[in-house]
Amino acid sequence: MKKSHIFIIVIIAAAVAIILSTAEDASTYVTFSEAYQMASSGNNKPIHVVGELKKDAAGNVEGIETGADKVSFSFIMIDDNGKEQKVYYNQPMPQDFTRSEKVVVIGRYRGENFYAEKILLKCPSKYQENTVNV
Repeated sequence: MKKSHIFIIVIIAAAVAIILSTAEDASTYVTFSEAYQMASSGNNKPIHVVGELKKDAAGNVEGIETGADKVSFSFIMIDDNGKEQKVYYNQPMPQDFTRSEKVVVIGRYRGENFYAEKILLKCPSKYQENTVNV
């Protein structure tokens, strides 16, 4: 066998190993109910939950509380099925957090509480089409 053939086989094997190792880290988006069921059945992997922040009638975000350490905070999030859940985040509040349209929290349940490890925000786009009256 030529050295070039051996080199190509090694490259292919490395590519397959990388793909298989990253496939285990992939996660799907679930609701809080599904995330709780997964945690109750022993799944301790981080879970992605997508939803919106709880807002009052005027559109102001409600339910944000700063932790005792003045760095962490908690907030109320409503998933796509309408379930409200208090989410705890052990880092400072992300910039433009209260202006976000959608929120994705990546974390896990510990008992009855959901603890986020990461927060991804979908902020209002500055590229949205605005109508101009002439």
